[in-house]
Amino acid sequence: MSTIQLRTSIPGPKSLALAARRAQAVPRGLSHGTPIYVAKAEDAWLEDVDGNRYLDFAGGIGCLNVGHRRNAVVAAVRDQLDKFLHTCVQVTPYESYVRLAERMNEVTPGRFPKKTFFVSSGAEAVENAVKIARGYTKRPSIIAFEDAFHGRTMMTLALTSKTHPYKAGFAPFPGEVYRVPFAYCYRCSYNLKYPSCDLYCARHLEDTFKRVVANEQVAAVIAEPVLGEGGFVAPPPDYFKVLVDLCHKHGILFIADEIQSGFGRTGALFASERYGIEPDILVTAKSLGGGLPIAAVTGRAEIMDAPAPGGLGGTFAGNPLSCAAALAVLDLFENENLLSRANELGDRFQRRAREWQRRWPLVGDVRGLGGMQAIELVKSQETKTPAPDETKAPAADETKKITQYCYEHGLITITAGSYSNVIRVLVPLVATNEQMDEGLAVLESALAHVCDNKGAVAQLV
Repeated sequence: MSTIQLRTSIPGPKSLALAARRAQAVPRGLSHGTPIYVAKAEDAWLEDVDGNRYLDFAGGIGCLNVGHRRNAVVAAVRDQLDKFLHTCVQVTPYESYVRLAERMNEVTPGRFPKKTFFVSSGAEAVENAVKIARGYTKRPSIIAFEDAFHGRTMMTLALTSKTHPYKAGFAPFPGEVYRVPFAYCYRCSYNLKYPSCDLYCARHLEDTFKRVVANEQVAAVIAEPVLGEGGFVAPPPDYFKVLVDLCHKHGILFIADEIQSGFGRTGALFASERYGIEPDILVTAKSLGGGLPIAAVTGRAEIMDAPAPGGLGGTFAGNPLSCAAALAVLDLFENENLLSRANELGDRFQRRAREWQRRWPLVGDVRGLGGMQAIELVKSQETKTPAPDETKAPAADETKKITQYCYEHGLITITAGSYSNVIRVLVPLVATNEQMDEGLAVLESALAHVCDNKGAVAQLV
């Protein structure tokens, strides 16, 4: 039986009514990718207020790797509801916070003593990772990457690369942040090719120390092992080993932002494992809470102890309900085959998307690790001009046309990339093969619809 069930036009009348109320009550700066208002969700699907059912390939922007409302997560939260909702861990601590910190210290990469503390969001976690790195090294500067996304607070906006819509109009940002190119092989900043490039982009960090910021001033380099909002860019396998070795050569900490890539999304519990690195500080959020807000900063014990007592915290940081949910999430990864399932789903996507790439010039690149997969859309596979092309009218925006077609036909997708031309897959890892194929069929129909309308379809060979 099909998971997708459409009973009204999309959006339906109840969603349209809510949209009108929203326009009067909510600022326009809070955008949304679809005009659909949700009433219910389970596993890999959601249902709107009009009774239409959709497959969810967005997963709350990567917050639902274990699926919507997993029984174990809901049960853990209900159990905690019967005990207490909030006391503030800085006033009267509780065991679940300590137990979750112990579990995070165990499961994160690195066989050295670690410590963890919790906050409420990924941006808040990144802010605290920067505080800790500066406190430990007594150095001011942070190096981030082009195409990075680290959050929407002022410090994390300084670290974030994409200008519109995230940064434009909000300057000035905190200083002592420096930016270097990422290993974006499809759009190499140095016009080189891997592996003949000998990872020039990583080794170029030494030149940055000579020409941009002195190495003895740099507290940390922060990077997403796989770019999230930047377009699901997965560097070559040996990239991060070179980068981390260069950091440690100069006494610089390496911070891995695993907010989107963590908790099974890439086929390992953390993407850092896929690259064989042990970050000095690892930042997580999103799927840690199984749908509830919680984020973690985990690092070497001596680094994490750098701030004085009282230097870390937050009123709702490590909320008891979120801690209970996170412990249940970790149990699910320990007891179920979610990591292998991520790789199976990724392979399923890759096989289908490679056919699309051969069939349609619009599909420029197919990439990802495990269940963190994407296609990058271009005007031409030869020129790699992004689609959308900012020099053209909005009507020429193929990416938006595809995402609209998808939600109108029962599939929720979201875009990414500095050029907003990447369609990413964040399907919950509990999706069945039938659900995955059903969703991919909608995406394929969307590509065919857009390409047919512009006369760009070629036959499969």
